[in-house]
Amino acid sequence: MSDPTKLVQNPPRGPIEPVRLGLDDVIQFHCRPGIACWNECCRSIDIQLTPYDVLRLSRRLGVPTWQFLAEYAVQFDLDPHGMPGIKLKPVEGGTACRFLREEGCGVYEDRPAACRYYALGAMGLRKMGTSEVEDIYFLVKEPHCLGHREPRRITIREYRREQGVEKYDEMNREWRDIVLKKRSSGPTVGAPSERSFDLFFMASYDLDSFRLFTQSEGFREMFDLPEAELKRLEEDDEALLAFAMRFLKQVLFGERTIPLRPGARERRLAQRKAQIEARLKAEAERRQDHDPRYDEPDEDEGKGKSD
Repeated sequence: MSDPTKLVQNPPRGPIEPVRLGLDDVIQFHCRPGIACWNECCRSIDIQLTPYDVLRLSRRLGVPTWQFLAEYAVQFDLDPHGMPGIKLKPVEGGTACRFLREEGCGVYEDRPAACRYYALGAMGLRKMGTSEVEDIYFLVKEPHCLGHREPRRITIREYRREQGVEKYDEMNREWRDIVLKKRSSGPTVGAPSERSFDLFFMASYDLDSFRLFTQSEGFREMFDLPEAELKRLEEDDEALLAFAMRFLKQVLFGERTIPLRPGARERRLAQRKAQIEARLKAEAERRQDHDPRYDEPDEDEGKGKSD
């Protein structure tokens, strides 16, 4: 078991047990059909969705990612700057999961990572002055959950394998590291912009829109990718998600792993400069056409007609 000295001096109130756990630590927990609290954890949800969660659920439901986001998700801020995150939308007017059925989860094979981990919590911590991210785990003991009273003991490593969460962590790891780096770097990687957040949202969650983006003329004029790789991005969801993370690192942090076509950056900058100048010119003309001085009535207007 974990060293009890890992307990903080003043444990926070709430369901989180303040013990830092590793992969080989042993927990006592078992959730199973027939347990008295069956489905209780699904009746009041607060489930953050990861990119791979969205991909799996949208494919399970047979809808494009943009439709899934519109119908099954709500947006929230991941940080004070407004980095977009999404959560699973509960049933209309309630708090229960909309996939909850009497017999259990209606999308069990494709359930989100947060559901797979329960009653564990997991997070990544970036060590000060290093790029290394450490995985840590902790127990969540909610009053309704009776699984902690079950006699089974299992290591966290075994529990993760049993719940099929290893694949989810593998697919989400690059995204998690991007979020951590963006949070910790702050102004050093540039002030957040609406455009960067739009790109982050699309590449993270709306993978079908990102696929269309990679097929666009503008993308292919900018990036120099082999036809075989472009074809793989059209057909392979997991390859597309991995590429989306490369794209975000290049856009947000300047990590050049996607080759540019010769002169593409200069042409793009020239196009943006021309677009900005055109907008400024149009705005100046609009203001001139609507100069408020010309909206005031002429003091002598109408005098000639009455004289």
